[in-house]
Amino acid sequence: MKSLSILGSTGSIGLSTLDVVRQHPDKFTVCGLAEGHDVALLAEQINEFRPDAVSVRDAAAAEKLRQLLGDHKPEIFHGIDGASTIAALPGAEMVVSAIVGAAGLIPTVSAIRAGKHIALANKETLVVAGQLVSDLVRQHNVQLLPVDSEHSAIFQSLAGHRPEDIERLILTASGGPFRKTPAEDLKNVKPEQALKHPQWSMGAKITIDSATMMNKGLEVIEAHWLFNMPAEKIGVVVHPQSIIHSMVEYVDGCVMAQMGMPDMRAPIAYAVSWPERCESGIAKLDLTKIGTLTFEEPDMVRFPALRLAFDALKAGQTYPAVLNAANEIAVAAFLENRIGFTDIAGTVEKTMQAHTAYTPVELDEYLQADRWAREMAKKIIA
Repeated sequence: MKSLSILGSTGSIGLSTLDVVRQHPDKFTVCGLAEGHDVALLAEQINEFRPDAVSVRDAAAAEKLRQLLGDHKPEIFHGIDGASTIAALPGAEMVVSAIVGAAGLIPTVSAIRAGKHIALANKETLVVAGQLVSDLVRQHNVQLLPVDSEHSAIFQSLAGHRPEDIERLILTASGGPFRKTPAEDLKNVKPEQALKHPQWSMGAKITIDSATMMNKGLEVIEAHWLFNMPAEKIGVVVHPQSIIHSMVEYVDGCVMAQMGMPDMRAPIAYAVSWPERCESGIAKLDLTKIGTLTFEEPDMVRFPALRLAFDALKAGQTYPAVLNAANEIAVAAFLENRIGFTDIAGTVEKTMQAHTAYTPVELDEYLQADRWAREMAKKIIA
């Protein structure tokens, strides 16, 4: 029986994780839940999974939760400190890190320092502070297992092979809802259009990132840290059907690919049950019904966010943290109709151009770059 703490329990990854847990009451139990937006749903999760402790956004949300609870009353924490407490619960064997954005960094670091194995769905943790997190993982001898479908596919395709035999990692991208939209029309895209992803069901922020292809750029940076691979050995290919989740090309020309229906429960189930496998509840893959798998080169002119991510990875230092923070501010502004769709990448680029990079060592130095970039992006938007 593996005990889990789930950070971001009411988001799309959190819900999928709990569905996997629900299917396997003999394999998994939940000792902690943390959420930031839906107290009512958290109350339902507490009633079903009966964790020892939970965390919510703030003190007001904590009081509201107390009023909603039934017979099971776990200890309630709040804020970043509360999420960090849930991440480091003594009873947790593994932490599913699924808080969206840079907000997930501090709790994830707390979990690693507490010796917890990590199922990582929060790519920003490695984008913002990849060197620090990688060092801590080695220092505390914990497993960092990818939950993103692309990185899970690479992890599975690497199994049994030597690192020196790798030619390159190939991340697949759906291309989002605007893959064929003329460049001149992108500036007129509205939030409701960008939120209609053709394949995946995800939260608003990640869905917008997919539409701009920033999500793939962040995944490139995450792949660099997860698999110790330089930028020049990481490629991206657009695969609209989202059946091949990513690939590894080897020096002999052979390519290993992991395939499956586009459902996040599969990589989640693999991460939480590794090195075993368990039923995930997803539909079985029938290639005869799919018929055709197609591939295209990504257009980094129409979707400059992907280029910016590669630039940030190659430049290193604090540039990836700045890229991520500026993007979070710009996406929020777009969702509030304060800037246009193409202004998202424009804001990120201007923020990066204004930044004087440095080599961070301590956690607060990474967070300082994050804070600077948020303020600069707000000024640019204003």
